[in-house]
Amino acid sequence: MTSTTSTLEPGQHGIAAHSDGAFVPVQTRSARFASTEVADFEAVTGTEAVWKLTPVRKLGALLDGDLDGTAYPVATEAGDGVAIDWIGRDDARIGSAGVPEERGSANAWSGFEQALAITVSGEGRQATVLRTELGSGPRAAHTVITAEPHSTGLVILENRGSAALTENVEIVVGDGAQLTVVSVQDWADDALHLASHFAVIGRDAKLKHVVVSFGGEVVRVNPTGHLSAEGGDVELLGLYFADAGQHLEQQVYVDHDAPHTRSRVNYKGALQGEGARTVWIGDVLIRQSATATDSYEQNRNLVLSDGTRADSIPNLEIETGDIAGAGHASATGRFDDEQLFYLQARGISEEEARRLVVLGFLAEIVQQIGVPELEQRLLDAIEAELGTAQDA
Repeated sequence: MTSTTSTLEPGQHGIAAHSDGAFVPVQTRSARFASTEVADFEAVTGTEAVWKLTPVRKLGALLDGDLDGTAYPVATEAGDGVAIDWIGRDDARIGSAGVPEERGSANAWSGFEQALAITVSGEGRQATVLRTELGSGPRAAHTVITAEPHSTGLVILENRGSAALTENVEIVVGDGAQLTVVSVQDWADDALHLASHFAVIGRDAKLKHVVVSFGGEVVRVNPTGHLSAEGGDVELLGLYFADAGQHLEQQVYVDHDAPHTRSRVNYKGALQGEGARTVWIGDVLIRQSATATDSYEQNRNLVLSDGTRADSIPNLEIETGDIAGAGHASATGRFDDEQLFYLQARGISEEEARRLVVLGFLAEIVQQIGVPELEQRLLDAIEAELGTAQDA
């Protein structure tokens, strides 16, 4: 596999030069520096735009250290029409969906030795990949998910136990295909996890991508959806619940690069406990070539206790005046007193009313997964998080 680098002259890391020799940061999301080689990125200081809201002091081993890139223990379930194999770095599928834009992703790309390939063919196919034994040593991983043209399928990626992991996940949705990918971060309390998900969506194809994050000390999952062909459709959904001392982050990017494409971004989170922290950054780019685009992104956060912090930053870039619609919204707040009053007026205790409000708030995302068994497990996990809050 050859390395890939995209730069702006004359320097790297998304730095461009003025005519007077001064350097200024890149002003557009699409112009960021990208490379598959970690050596092409400078050391992370925490002042960079992509890292300034992240506790980088806890991530040194994943950003700078040597990584174990060998194949790891994995439990899989897959029906007919889904192939799951380990492939080498020289496989043609590697690099088909995206290129790292920051050092953690590049370190994973430079460090992995084998990638897990999941290929969906036919209709109504489902696969589950469960990782529980990654250990505490710094590790690199790479996954490639391919939905062949006109196929339909569901891929569930579940993470549990301890880990110090940086990884890239590539998702290729062929023309006319419909794919759902669900990534569940139910890590142990000490887990550190950096993930970049790159998705490219073909002509008249659709991807539903769902990120669910509960466990882990620092978890940062950044999905990118590239609508590269006419008629492409992407839904990027997210659900997160941060407890005391947890940092849960997601930087979402949708790139409309073709006409008549559609995107919907909807992330919801809850925070409880001293030092609970969430970060959501949403970037949507509608290029000049993406006429008749229909796009909307939103983020909602529900604060359950004092001592928490939620950063929510939506961004929208539009390079053409010929669009069907585009917008964004962001809100962070406490319980709706009117909802609580309504429930209490009907004989429901305050504690139970609060539980029902939180479940109703987050269930909107869970119910869009379309897998009843998984949906129920996630609702049970939310219940457990709420129980922890009440016990604290």
